Parts: sequence; C-alpha cells; structure tokens
Amino acid sequence: MQKTVEPAAEAESAVAALARTDDNGAPTRGRPRSWPFLLLGAAVLPGVALFVVGRWMDAPAVQAWRTVCLAVTVQALPFLLLGTALSGAINAFVPARVFSRVLPRRPVLAVPVAGVAGVVLPGCECASVPVANSLIGRGVPPAAAFAFLLSAPAVNPVVLTATAIAFPGSPAMVLARLLASLATAAVMGWLWLFLGREEWLKPAVRRHTGHRPGHSGWTEFRLGFQHDFLHAGGFLVLGAMAAATFNVTVPRSLLDTFSGSPWLSVLFLAALAVLLAVCSEADAFVAASLTGFSPVARLAFMVVGPMVDLKLIALQAGTFGRAFAIRFSAATTVVAILSSALIGGALL
Repeated sequence: MQKTVEPAAEAESAVAALARTDDNGAPTRGRPRSWPFLLLGAAVLPGVALFVVGRWMDAPAVQAWRTVCLAVTVQALPFLLLGTALSGAINAFVPARVFSRVLPRRPVLAVPVAGVAGVVLPGCECASVPVANSLIGRGVPPAAAFAFLLSAPAVNPVVLTATAIAFPGSPAMVLARLLASLATAAVMGWLWLFLGREEWLKPAVRRHTGHRPGHSGWTEFRLGFQHDFLHAGGFLVLGAMAAATFNVTVPRSLLDTFSGSPWLSVLFLAALAVLLAVCSEADAFVAASLTGFSPVARLAFMVVGPMVDLKLIALQAGTFGRAFAIRFSAATTVVAILSSALIGGALL
C-alpha cells in the first residue's frame, strides 16, 4: 500500500531542505559544534569589557584627568555662551556703519583703539574669538579685530579686579598686567596689518555676514548663535582634553627645576600658561600660588595665558583656520613674553 504524504508535511520538508542548502542549491552544514562557546562569549565578553573599563576609569590619574577636563570646560562654557550670543547679536542687529563711526578710518589707529575697547567686555578668551570673527564679518579690519581678541580677555574689569585681589598690596602687578597685555595686543594688530595675509584666513571669515534686508533679525541671531556655539564648543572640548592630559602626565617636580633661573622661569611659566588653559578670570590666583617664581615670570603667566592656550588655539583654528592659528599663536607668544619681560622688569 502506497504511503500518502500530507500537503502540510510536504511544505515543511521543502522548507527544511532549503534551510540545509545555500544560494546555489548545495547542501550546507548545520549548526557549528562550538556554538555554545560562541554564545557564552557573546554574553560574557561585553560584561568583562565594561568591568575593565569601569575599573580603569576609577584609577586616580583618570579621575584627575576627568576632573580637570570637566573643570576647564564648565569654567569656559558660560563665557563661550556669552561670546556666541554677543557675536550673533552683532551680526543680526548692529548696522555696519556703527563700526565705521566708532573706529578710526586709518587701520594703524584703529588697532590701539580696538585694543582699549577690550576693557568693556567682561569675558574670557572663549568669548573673544566668536566676537572677533563677527567684527570681521561686519567690516572691521582684521588687524583691529585681532587686537580686540587679544586684549578683551586680559584687560577687562573682572580680570583686573581678580588680579588685585590675588596680589593684595601690589598695584604694580595690576598695572603691569594691563600695560603688557595692551602692548601685546597692539603690536600683534600692527604685525597683522603689515605682515598678515588674507589667504591665511578661512574664506568664511572674509565673507560679509551682516544683517540682510528682508530677513528677520531674530532668525539670523538664532541661526548664527546655533552655528557658532556648536562649532566652537567642539574645539573647546578638544582644548580642555589636551590641557587635562598635560596636568595629569607632567610631574609637579618640574616646577622646582625651572624656578631658579630668571629667564628659564619666564619661559617655563609662559609655556605652562599655554598648556594649563586656565580661564583669565582665575589665572591670577594660580599665578599668586606660584610663590617660588619671580614676579616677572608670574606676570608672563598672566599675560600669555589669556592670549595663547590650548583651547584658544583650537578655537582659533576652528574659526579662522589652521594656517592662521599656528602663525598667530606663535607670534603672540613671543610678543607677550617680551612685553612681560620689558614692562615687568621696569615696574616690578
């Protein structure tokens, strides 16, 4: 008697046969014999990796790195918000003719005027970069905008007051910081005026980005603020990470090695200011704590820091371009050290 096969059973047999063949119809092997070990590894390895990473993150050096990185970012973030908001407001609401009336028409005279104008902006270096970029977009000569960029975080009332508190009974230190910072800003503005090249700047910097007729000022403000903050915020985080790495990896014993030589101490504290990336509102207290160094060396720390540090270099590279940031930061460091040595040697 012939055995009959149900249609449903036929379908199941066909599906099973297809499951055992590849795309060309060739038979394939079944489940690998090691599949329990593969399943166990997939379940265990991620947990082990998370455990190892967690233990590594709890190491004292990594905790210190996280603390410094977070402190630099949080310390600078409010001023970055202030700078990007001010930059967006300048672009959206301030007519270009205002700047032509306030600044002298001759760029040589506009540079020191812009440097002195930095006294009125209570912000740090993170705020000055987007504002300087906005000023260039509004038709201000780049030399004057860069003088403002350097002077604003170093000579504003908040910084000078903090310096007076950090160095009580030493008004000469406050005056030396003011004069050395203004001199550095003016010299760098003039250097850019006579030696700078427009091709070192990003094309976007040379574009006029002011208010356009027929467009909502608030819309331009919102879009400009959003772009500047997100763009500059990423470079701020990179600079904070670099500063935290230096803080963790370089031993503090190096401070004692360089404090004995007058010139080496100046150069060392200038380099330390670049690497530590302390906000300009707080650097006076750090300088005051470096009691083993000479007053001139501590002055160099306070003059160089607000003008050249890791997060500022990153912000400048992202805003104006790498070619500009490398040249401008190197020249600013040299001029700031010379200004600190000359003015500090005369006043301190």
